Amino acid sequence: MRSSPLLPIFLIVAVDILGLTIMLPLLPFYAEHYGASPSVVGLLVSTYAVCQLLAGPALGQVSDHVGRKPVLLVSQVGTFIGFIVLAYAPNLFFVFLARVIDGLTAGNLSIAQAYIADVTAPKERARAFAVIGIAFGIGFLVGPGVSGYLSAHFGYHVPILCAAALSFASILGTSFLLPAHPPHFAESGGEEAPVPPGGLRLRIFDWGNYFNYFRKPILGGLLIEFFLFTFAFATFTAGFALFAERRFTWNGVPF
Repeated sequence: MRSSPLLPIFLIVAVDILGLTIMLPLLPFYAEHYGASPSVVGLLVSTYAVCQLLAGPALGQVSDHVGRKPVLLVSQVGTFIGFIVLAYAPNLFFVFLARVIDGLTAGNLSIAQAYIADVTAPKERARAFAVIGIAFGIGFLVGPGVSGYLSAHFGYHVPILCAAALSFASILGTSFLLPAHPPHFAESGGEEAPVPPGGLRLRIFDWGNYFNYFRKPILGGLLIEFFLFTFAFATFTAGFALFAERRFTWNGVPF
């Protein structure tokens, strides 16, 4: 039991999600503080997603070759830097820059899931993936409340600095608690996957391969359902705070 990586990965993901959920409720109001209109707030949310779309496949492929732990650390360091830039942003440009940095290194969750898949047997994998769901639940339960309390008593910058501190804690957790694991494509002997001549070539946007996933009867339906859920969730989280502020004169505290 001591050698199991599930407890460290649970703690790491929970801390990451907690930091994220402390920051997210404040983001629309934080952007408005720098003069952003509602449409610019939506663009700010989309900027993170676009950067994540561009960088996510690359992070995943690199982790297949060099191992999950190094790439997870890079992703967490990027999140930490993004939070620091956001906390001390002098204007709206730096708010966007912070989200770009965070988006380009946004591989924490996907790499953690890949790590769990690597270190668990197929029959135990479903139960192991529940670790991610539990961490999400704890983060979304605690994070917004902490965010509202801190913003009400200390201003908008303090919750973001708190999120940065949690991100730094997750970096330490990954560095010292998470066992190193051989790369996904390593041979059974434990050696790293060979690098092809000329260096590692990343085939990020292999659209034909992606569309093949949607053609599979069960997987394709699940992907479409997940897309629709994510679309609805992102629309709600990006717009509800501003809607409630204008309709009910709420500030960021109730979120």
